[in-house]
Amino acid sequence: MLAVALAVLLSVAYTPAPQVLSCDQVAVATTRGGAQLPPALAAPGGSSCSLRATDQGMVRVDRVVDGDTIAIAGGERVRYTGIDTPELGDGEPYAREARDANARLVEGKQVRLVKDVRERDRFDRLLRYVFVDGVFVNAELVREGYARASAFPPDTAYATCFEALEAEARRERRGLFQSR
Repeated sequence: MLAVALAVLLSVAYTPAPQVLSCDQVAVATTRGGAQLPPALAAPGGSSCSLRATDQGMVRVDRVVDGDTIAIAGGERVRYTGIDTPELGDGEPYAREARDANARLVEGKQVRLVKDVRERDRFDRLLRYVFVDGVFVNAELVREGYARASAFPPDTAYATCFEALEAEARRERRGLFQSR
């Protein structure tokens, strides 16, 4: 009787830890040189991998606000999860370059939005990982040196990956890290 009760309790109370993709699974070192979309997310129609994130489907990017923020159809703003780029309004070095790199990747295109844990930031922007044409945009901006890894728990599914990409950009003196 105790064994049955324990089994029932465990089956109700136990939920497996969410899967978080590793850097290798993100396949950041590709022959194309870009940070590529995980295969589970690449297929149209959704994700077989939970990565503690929710596939939000495809949306059109109306404009690029800056290096880590876009406006999508309907005027909604989307802030890229897990990264930070220099601010245009503050005149920070590489702010324009970061915005231009983001625009090159996503402006006017259909992108896939994937949510980690939180829906919105304190400025009411959607928080999302962004994928376009098989490229993981958040990771690509860090890899190219236009963004820094910037984890804000609980949204940390790719924090380790972004940190590794930033370390590589620093070693290779890309973008923001040229003079360091």
